[in-house]
Amino acid sequence: MNGKVWLVGAGPGDAELLTLKALRVIQACDVWLVDDLVGRDILEFARPGTRIVEVGKRGGCKSTPQDFILRLMARYARQGRQVARLKGGDPFIFGRGGEEWAWLAEHGIDVEAVGGITAAFAAGTDLGLPLTHRGVARGVALVTAHTMDGSRPDWQGLAAAKLTVVCYMGMSNVDALADELMTAGFAASLPVAVVHRAGCSDQRHVVSTLQSLAADVAASGLASPAVIVLGEVVAHACALQPEALQSGAAA
Repeated sequence: MNGKVWLVGAGPGDAELLTLKALRVIQACDVWLVDDLVGRDILEFARPGTRIVEVGKRGGCKSTPQDFILRLMARYARQGRQVARLKGGDPFIFGRGGEEWAWLAEHGIDVEAVGGITAAFAAGTDLGLPLTHRGVARGVALVTAHTMDGSRPDWQGLAAAKLTVVCYMGMSNVDALADELMTAGFAASLPVAVVHRAGCSDQRHVVSTLQSLAADVAASGLASPAVIVLGEVVAHACALQPEALQSGAAA
């Protein structure tokens, strides 16, 4: 038998945000390699006898080496197993899905991907926050504030573009990030929303401005995993209380 690896987006955590295709695929797999951000309720969908291997990867924490995960996927696939590489969010948005697909294909492993809802989109819908909005934001950029080589996004270009910017992995040094953004041309008064565990039952958020971001995040106690939404669209968030849009407030 020929095995296969499925790179499956499990969404931001809520089991109800799995796609029907993702559910069908993972229930047909007999091995699951599960990232740390995958909602625990999703594990209940595994068939009896499914081998579940935790391969957590979290910033600032002890993580399973990526090379080990790659070799594990190949080993099970060569045994003729159907392997679900179950990832939080979407495998191709800060999920290393492209790297894993390329490596598996290079080593002769059959591979396919199933998309998932990324945290930025879950945050937008849960708060009634339109990431694009007519007359306000004609586009949205998903960026990371954490890279292995220390490189940074083109903050000046993003500030000039007037897009909504959703920043992943930016909570470890949020005060420096806010200073960097204002230096690049983002307005100090720009509305900002920070959403912790978007799409999960324990989701929390804080609304602020760029100049007050660090203080409001510290006061709220929010930490990773979280996304930071920057843009005038935050002021159009239907589910936020009007007073929260005037000054920092957490919920």
